[in-house]
Amino acid sequence: MQPDEFRRIGHEVIDWIADYRERVADLPVRSRVEPGWVRERLAPLPERGEGFDGLLSDLDRVVLPGTTHWQHPGFYAYFPSNASLPSVLGDLLSSGLGVQGMLWSTSPAATEVEQHLLDELVGAMGLPERFRGGGVIQDTASSAALVALLAALHRQSGGTWRQSGVDGTETVYVSSQTHSSIERAARLAGLGERAVRSVDVDDVLAMRVDDLASRIESDVEAGRKPVLVCATVGTTGTGAVDPVREIAALCAEHGIWLHVDAAWAGPAALCPEFRHLFDGLDQADSFTANAHKWMLTAFDLSLFWTAHPDVLVDALTILPEYLRNTATESGAVVDYRDWQIPLGRRFRALKLWSVLRWYGLEGVRAHLRRHVELAEMLESWVAGSEEWRLVAPRSLALLTLAHRDGDDATREAMDRVNAAGDAFVTHTTVNGRFAIRVAIGAESTEEHHVRALWQALAASG
Repeated sequence: MQPDEFRRIGHEVIDWIADYRERVADLPVRSRVEPGWVRERLAPLPERGEGFDGLLSDLDRVVLPGTTHWQHPGFYAYFPSNASLPSVLGDLLSSGLGVQGMLWSTSPAATEVEQHLLDELVGAMGLPERFRGGGVIQDTASSAALVALLAALHRQSGGTWRQSGVDGTETVYVSSQTHSSIERAARLAGLGERAVRSVDVDDVLAMRVDDLASRIESDVEAGRKPVLVCATVGTTGTGAVDPVREIAALCAEHGIWLHVDAAWAGPAALCPEFRHLFDGLDQADSFTANAHKWMLTAFDLSLFWTAHPDVLVDALTILPEYLRNTATESGAVVDYRDWQIPLGRRFRALKLWSVLRWYGLEGVRAHLRRHVELAEMLESWVAGSEEWRLVAPRSLALLTLAHRDGDDATREAMDRVNAAGDAFVTHTTVNGRFAIRVAIGAESTEEHHVRALWQALAASG
């Protein structure tokens, strides 16, 4: 494909994306195809190349019916996955440059734009100054959890972990509400599920510090080595917020790495009125927030900061001869290959840069505040209802609710709403009770969309 062909076809592709975004609200939110439907309609790979016309036709004929539309204004499932059009263009620019930014020397701009953005966000989000210089873009919060655990293992072992690995006495602490990525990280790091301790939660589903203290003391007495505690600001099920400052004090007492997972709620720190949720973050060893959830940036882009970048680099660095270069050996640059699991890395910072340049910090704050206001509105309707109840306190733009007649009624209401196609919600369980999660966060969601969801739920009741 020559540049002139790319220019012509590129216009067609951009037009297709723009047309899709204009009509996405008219499509059913969730795909209705049966398993195998898409594959049955895909042709064998061509022996000879062909133009893009057939591919674009197949997008309409096969891909769209088999797609759940995460950018739909009626998408309230899981958590938002904002792929704003400025971030789409930033992603295109990154792909167009086609750089592999594993080393500073392989693309200085890929490294230094990322450093600049992560350091700027320290101030914009009110993060502790100890994170300045310790920021890096990971692909997901799951990868962030794994690198945090590897750094924690390295520090706990005094550096011997790199040579000898784990000895089976290490322990990691989560609550019943902590994201499963921490347990997966324990498996990948060689600790196994036996190393993971599930700490009790209180009546608002936040981690109980007294139970955490008891479990740590019991493990220490048994000769085990506490390595990491994961505190969460905005749990997946209900948006619960763990008492980070109290947990941090306990971690400091025992020399345990504190990782704070705010994958969904983290961007809210851009708004000063929400920063109380992050109290104690100044004592954390690492912190993650997904820009690809609620910060208008297309998947995948997870923000990760650590107060100990030297420990992280020492845990992960490996330097074969073919990667040696003058800039690295000078010690004057950062090589982000040592801050992540894979060696290679995309120029993801261009997506985030595009978003922040287009919207500005105030525009992103307005995006966040609007969703919280919509959630407050829905909360007021639930409070005035005789049929529905909140089963956990509202957390920012996340509500968890259930029908007064019990699990069957709640499940039936969810199924009816999802089958209608105008909205998509998912569920969780709260103290054994089936509940609907409403995560307001799509960029195009407005008051009339939330009102329509409430009317559909009320009609189901």
